[in-house]
Amino acid sequence: MKTRRLLKTGALILALQCGGALGTDGTDDLETRIGYLSYRQTTPPALSNILPEPRDSGLRGAELGIVDSNTTGRFLKQRYHLSDTSSDDPNAVLEQAQAMQDSGIGLFVADLPAAQLAELSARLGPAALIFNAGSADDGLRTDQCLGNVLHTLPSRAMLADALAQWLASRKWQNWLLIVGSQPQDRAYADALHRAAKRFGGHVIAEKAWSFDTDLRRSAQSEMPLFTQGEDYDAVLVADERGDFGEYVLYNSWLPRPVAGTQGLTPVAWHRVVEQWGAAQLQSRFEDLAGRWMQSRDYAAWTAVRSIAEAVTQLKTAEPAALRDFLFSERFQLAAFKGRKLSYRPWSGQLRQPIPLVHSRSLVSQSPQEGILHPLTDLDSLGFDAPESRCAAKYTNRGK
Repeated sequence: MKTRRLLKTGALILALQCGGALGTDGTDDLETRIGYLSYRQTTPPALSNILPEPRDSGLRGAELGIVDSNTTGRFLKQRYHLSDTSSDDPNAVLEQAQAMQDSGIGLFVADLPAAQLAELSARLGPAALIFNAGSADDGLRTDQCLGNVLHTLPSRAMLADALAQWLASRKWQNWLLIVGSQPQDRAYADALHRAAKRFGGHVIAEKAWSFDTDLRRSAQSEMPLFTQGEDYDAVLVADERGDFGEYVLYNSWLPRPVAGTQGLTPVAWHRVVEQWGAAQLQSRFEDLAGRWMQSRDYAAWTAVRSIAEAVTQLKTAEPAALRDFLFSERFQLAAFKGRKLSYRPWSGQLRQPIPLVHSRSLVSQSPQEGILHPLTDLDSLGFDAPESRCAAKYTNRGK
């Protein structure tokens, strides 16, 4: 277990309860305390040479969000502080979250699997406001309906819809789908099936990858035979852990593009995003973390920046007031994606464009041009209001 607190240089040490600190002109600064929680299940090594995700992914994005918020906050007499905890024991994370709440923290950024996020939501109750920066689970946005949780990480449905829109724009409608053996692979594949129905795609064949072979030695001989079959326009891969997907590229029976969890990939964020002023964000993150910003980092950064934007507008850090403002039409977040971002009032999901990338280039960004929607084309990504059963829960704001 590790617990750290980041304080702005020169700031007074924060009291246990959320009291104000005395400003240089004798007035109180508005203090906003945020808790960051991280638990990730231990997984066996992947069967490929894929680079593992950094262990501090997510946390470093939250830290940058604090730095950015304090940069502007010092002119507005606002100070932001981050307390973080991480553990390989989910119960320990929940206990630490409770301790944070007991000390006066009501705002949280969570990098937790769906099950642990639901437990956290129930444990902290409607007095807390939690930002989900770690789980892409679609059920959180459609069935579980955690009224005190907002989602800054895109759902799998959003990622799949972003990819399907682009494939439709290229008229690549016939897909070979390869699915890994992990539960999250099945969830990603289900999102692709749903996206196919929405945007005119056809999964003409689905194959399960259930082998434990070492593809570093055998991909050139095994993968062409595995992908042999009816003609297809693209190979879609559902392999979130990275067991085999990297070896589908250039080894398919037909010379076709590869997309999904490998190949052309829909993501929340990637180092190749440089437009709309993003190069500045990338540079500041690299200076802070010594590495590139990833999707969990971006999700945590947008969570902290959402809080700071709401605090700036309302002049309060009270969770219920912030929650109501974030759901209102008054809230808009500038977040280096070329669009103002906002939260869906029926699910708490952050509306955001989805970059489509490969390792060294931004290929496109969805929603694709020409996509129509009665409210905003951003709602063409993921579950729209009629598809979610969470509207009543979010209308009651976490009650």
